[in-house]
Amino acid sequence: MALTWLKSVPFACTVLAATTSALAATPDFPSHPVRLIVPYAPGGNADIMARLIAQQLSQNIGQQIVVDNRAGANGIIGTDLAVKSAPDGHTLVLVASSLATNPSLIKSMPYDGQRDLAPITIVGSTPLILAAFPGLPATTAKDLIALAKTKPGQLNYASSGNGSPANLAGALLGYMTGITLVHVTYKGTAQAMTDVLGGHVQLSFPSMTAALPHVKSGKLKALGMTGPQRSPLAPDVPTVAESGVSGYQANIWNGVLAPVATPRPLIAKLNAELLRVLTSSEMRERFAASGADVAHGTPEEFRAFVTSEQIKWAKVIRESGMRVD
Repeated sequence: MALTWLKSVPFACTVLAATTSALAATPDFPSHPVRLIVPYAPGGNADIMARLIAQQLSQNIGQQIVVDNRAGANGIIGTDLAVKSAPDGHTLVLVASSLATNPSLIKSMPYDGQRDLAPITIVGSTPLILAAFPGLPATTAKDLIALAKTKPGQLNYASSGNGSPANLAGALLGYMTGITLVHVTYKGTAQAMTDVLGGHVQLSFPSMTAALPHVKSGKLKALGMTGPQRSPLAPDVPTVAESGVSGYQANIWNGVLAPVATPRPLIAKLNAELLRVLTSSEMRERFAASGADVAHGTPEEFRAFVTSEQIKWAKVIRESGMRVD
């Protein structure tokens, strides 16, 4: 399913027409500040995106966008709050990839992400870096895969816990290549990174912002990017797919949704307004500075994308035996 990954701004006429039509259908919206729930802690990837978007969206719609961090339970607590909110367009939620992975990781979910939320648009995608302790005898993902096949179960990778982006990225690599990497869990990303830097664990899948300073200083080796293309922040680092694992992608993606009963004209207006924000050169530059790519699609495209992600990760999670209690 193709999404519109924005590298230029060819959409001005489309945006104007869509926004004008949506405005005509929703003359009283917004009538007061809009709450944008972020079901993760402040300072993380989703929070950064939400605050970048909220600032410009507030100016465009003439009402304040209030970012409301409601962290807990791998995004479930804040998302459940959004599900139960009034469907009037004044409560939105900016989710991450966990929307698609939680149903396979957690036995009892308080909501169904496909049934209880109305997708508006994907907004961004952030690759991870397959990073290694410098002493590991591998310089690319291809080298790592070859090494792991000669040392089954002897190479390990760190993450902040079961079901975390790094855990999923490592499990996907094993699923697609047949190698066995031992997963070592930590209470947080900082602790995981510390042990990789110290050589106690050989590998990890940190975010761009967390990894690049250590890569540039020589304290880590970047073996590959988990995205579909190389990052402008690290153009010399090939993707894992380039290293022979065709189709490998383990990005963190983010998108905006509303309670399912939100009227379709409001969804259309919000989609158009978010497109105006995301196509601005300032937003693309600010996303890029944080290691992310701006993205946009229709609500229907976003729904299809989430469905495809649920199917993809369900297979990986089932095969790995991963579980979050």
